[in-house]
Amino acid sequence: MSDWVLECVTVGPLQMNAWLLLAERSQEAVLIDPGDEAAILLERLDRSGCRLRWLVATHGHFDHVGAAAEIQDVWELPLLVHTADVPLIEAMAAHQAAFGLPQSRRPQLDPSLADGCRLDFAGDCLTVTEVPGHSPGHVMLTWPGHAVTGDCIFAGSVGRTDLPGGDFATLAASIRRRIYTLPPATVLHPGHGPDTTVAREQATNPFVAGT
Repeated sequence: MSDWVLECVTVGPLQMNAWLLLAERSQEAVLIDPGDEAAILLERLDRSGCRLRWLVATHGHFDHVGAAAEIQDVWELPLLVHTADVPLIEAMAAHQAAFGLPQSRRPQLDPSLADGCRLDFAGDCLTVTEVPGHSPGHVMLTWPGHAVTGDCIFAGSVGRTDLPGGDFATLAASIRRRIYTLPPATVLHPGHGPDTTVAREQATNPFVAGT
C-alpha cells in the first residue's frame, strides 16, 4: 500500500469528487464514483499508465454514476454497486431530466457489493462497508488510514436524506457505528468538498455527534 496514490477529480455541475486510486508498482487502478465528464476521467487514467481493475459506485445517485457507461466503452468492466441502489441507477435518466441535465446511458451493473466484501487490488484489498441512510445501498471503501465515503458524511456536514430511500436516523446510525469507529486519524474522502478526518468529525460535526 505504500505506493498507492489517491487522486481526486472533481467533475460535473454538482462538483462531485471522483476518486482514482493508483497502485504505481503493479500499474493497477480503481475508479470510484464515475459521475460525469468521462473524457476527463479517461484522460487522467490514460496518463497514469495504469490498467483499470475495478469500477465502483459508492451509491446510485446520477451524479456519482452518470459517466460509467462511457467509461465502459473503453474499459469493459461492470460498475460494482450495492443491489439496493440498482433502482436509483435504473431511474437515472429521469432524475437527470428532473434537474434539467443531459441524460446518461444506463451502465452495465454488477450488484455484488455487500458489507464486508473485499476487492483484490495490487496484492492487497479494499474493504466494502455498508453505510445506508443517504441511499439504501450506500457503501464506503476503506484501506488502512483512508475511507472513500461517498455522500454519507462531509467536512462539517452529512448527506441529505430527503431523496427517495433516504433516512436520517439510518444515516446517523451508520456514521456513528461505521465511520466514527474507524481509527481517529483515518482520512475521510467524501463525494463533495474537502477531505476531513474521523477525529475532526467526531469532535465538531454539527449534525451527528460523536457519542
